[in-house]
Amino acid sequence: MKFLSVRDLRGQSAAIWRELPNEREMVITSNGHPVALLVDIDETNVEESLAAWRQVRATRAVTSIQQQSMRKGTDSYSMDEIEEEIRKARDSRRKRIR
Repeated sequence: MKFLSVRDLRGQSAAIWRELPNEREMVITSNGHPVALLVDIDETNVEESLAAWRQVRATRAVTSIQQQSMRKGTDSYSMDEIEEEIRKARDSRRKRIR
């Protein structure tokens, strides 16, 4: 997988677009940190590609929520405890709106 800086992308974009189908994906970096991913797609797989990335994002979000829950110890809450937390959050929200 090829890594490119934002500067490379800006200054050599035509060459990068020509190279992308062969590379399949490239990581764009800013100040040495990955910030974006360029992926080769065409009009026959745009929707499939977007759906796949959205699925990956959703899976990552759920995993993150689960990990936070385990760190906080809320992963073992009973349904009654969950309902109580929801009630407290709603009460708090109502008070802020007034």
